[in-house]
Amino acid sequence: MMLVVSAFVLWAGLWALNIILARRLSEQHARIAVPVIFGLTLVLVVELMVRGLNVSFVILPKPSEMVVRLFTSYEMLWEDFAQTILKGALTGYIVGCGAALMVAFLASWSDFLRRGLLPLGNFVAALPVVGLAPIMVMWFGFGWESKAAIVVSMCFFPMLVNCVQGLAATNAIERDLFKTYAASPVQQLGLLRLPAAMPFVLNGLKVCTPLALIGAIVAEFFGSPSVGMGFRIKTSVGSLSLDLVWAEIIVAAIAGTGFFGLLLIIERSLTFWHPSQRR
Repeated sequence: MMLVVSAFVLWAGLWALNIILARRLSEQHARIAVPVIFGLTLVLVVELMVRGLNVSFVILPKPSEMVVRLFTSYEMLWEDFAQTILKGALTGYIVGCGAALMVAFLASWSDFLRRGLLPLGNFVAALPVVGLAPIMVMWFGFGWESKAAIVVSMCFFPMLVNCVQGLAATNAIERDLFKTYAASPVQQLGLLRLPAAMPFVLNGLKVCTPLALIGAIVAEFFGSPSVGMGFRIKTSVGSLSLDLVWAEIIVAAIAGTGFFGLLLIIERSLTFWHPSQRR
């Protein structure tokens, strides 16, 4: 009971510290300090609550046990990370988003192609990954190629919709101005339509980031070699190695957060002129 009370006291104290820092620090420093302190607070509170309430290891391991597993099984975690994230998710993400951008260029010049593809995209985007995964495994095998194919199918149409909307974001006055100066279609694309579409393109990349991670991990539940994050989670649950399961989840969360943060940095550098990036 004392640990539970200590958890509430710790929560209240660090909550007050966050409020003080948010008021006294600069906006740039507060954006870093406040989330870090909040995250550490949450981890410490969970640690004390699990210990104080004697929560079973099967229900929720202690955060300290998860951290220990991260360091003791780092070689296994790295192999799973390389197989699932670097090979399956990243390859499928690049191929799917790149192909969607190329098709969006064609659709922006063809009204027939645009009207035909977008309804099809809504249909394919609604297909569950658990239905696609077994089919892709039968087509491409048990390696990372089938996981990359699933990621391509999950990322292609959300990216396509964003790119098509972005390439159509210019108004008639801007297009007429370029025609007045006898700009070629390539010049219009590079100097007008593509810069105007960048916020939409980057938004599509951000939307596809969690889709790629989810698709690659879930696909490994339906067939994979003896390595991979989804494979490890599936087998570890069966053997009740819940600390390893949570370690894999933490690695996936860190990878997704890091890649999303990288996209935010790229977005700020490329679309600094957009109203959404103005302070």
